[in-house]
Amino acid sequence: MNRPQRSSLAKHWPLDPDLTFLNHGSFGATPNEVLDEQSRLRIQIERDPVRFFERDFIRKLDSSREALCEFLNAEPMGMTFVKNATEGVNTVLRSLELNPGDEIIVPNHSYQACWNAVDFVTSRSGAKTVVVDIPFRLDGNEGVVEAIMGAVTERTVLALIDTVTSPTGIRMPFEELVSELQSEGVDVLLDAAHGPGIVPLDLTNLGAAYCTGNCHKWICTPKGSAFLHIRSDKKSEIRPLSIGHGATHEGSAQERFAYEFAWTGTQAPTPWLCIPKALEFIGGLVEGGWPAIMERNRNLVIEGRKIVCEALGTTAPVPESMVSSIAAVEMPGNGEVGAMSLEGDPYHNFLLDEYGIQVPVFPWRHHGKRYIRISAQLYNDIDEYRFLADALRESI
Repeated sequence: MNRPQRSSLAKHWPLDPDLTFLNHGSFGATPNEVLDEQSRLRIQIERDPVRFFERDFIRKLDSSREALCEFLNAEPMGMTFVKNATEGVNTVLRSLELNPGDEIIVPNHSYQACWNAVDFVTSRSGAKTVVVDIPFRLDGNEGVVEAIMGAVTERTVLALIDTVTSPTGIRMPFEELVSELQSEGVDVLLDAAHGPGIVPLDLTNLGAAYCTGNCHKWICTPKGSAFLHIRSDKKSEIRPLSIGHGATHEGSAQERFAYEFAWTGTQAPTPWLCIPKALEFIGGLVEGGWPAIMERNRNLVIEGRKIVCEALGTTAPVPESMVSSIAAVEMPGNGEVGAMSLEGDPYHNFLLDEYGIQVPVFPWRHHGKRYIRISAQLYNDIDEYRFLADALRESI
């Protein structure tokens, strides 16, 4: 088969020209101009590391905070930076003082790493993880909201809710869930790993107690760039995973909060400092900016899903209203579904080795299924999903 064409915008990314890259959802992909900005910052640091961290670091970090808060309509005083959303989830969970019998809600579409973190803190405290079973095939949002709200009891203290689920690629009705859960006195930890740049987010109007999200996915910053936003009434309860100099900082409560999260020990800050450049550069690639980008990618993945479903002889598992820029479809076949492996699913590896297609295929034991999940970013073209479909027909 002939290699498929990419979008005309693919020239801005250093992706392997012999690769059909349909997996932006896993780690993102950073364009050349943002990588150049990171290189410039690295050189600036290494010219005089002490001067940079003493005089420049906080000022530049504040610039990134301001740019991100403007993009997300978030309160800057509650915005902190972490390396990834999993770290953000762990930061909140490890800070909570749970009591025996307390309950934390986890839908069975949740990212396994974050689900594991919930299990860890509940097992140590005598609290309980309440898993909400939600099928993969859905007619709409109503069943999701009913299932999660039906799990709320007088002992529920927290719910882990995704903006877009990672294993199943479903846009959750997170706006409605945040509102309903918090009206029942249940704090929400919003896992927006797939959030900024893939769905519109307004953190001030959402009002979730906690929200963590990646910038290195859909905003396309370098790897290791994420945020944790904490509502003002919760800030005193949350501490970074690494306790450092900020714990004894002699300043106001806000200054101590900001400093404690900003300085958890020596680390490379350039992924965070590239946030303004990434927002500006990616947002300028399409007329209409970020809203147009999100709509363009969503429309492309919806068309790509149709093509993949036809190749697999199946139908779309959820309505288009529950699709963002990633979508998953069941793989054919029955039998036992094994655990995820760091080496990758055999068929995932087969598609990469034989066809040069980078697309995730993975088992999801909680549904007893294997899924193939496609993504759409500005460098993708509809021809790439047709190429995947041809490979599926030829090899299954």
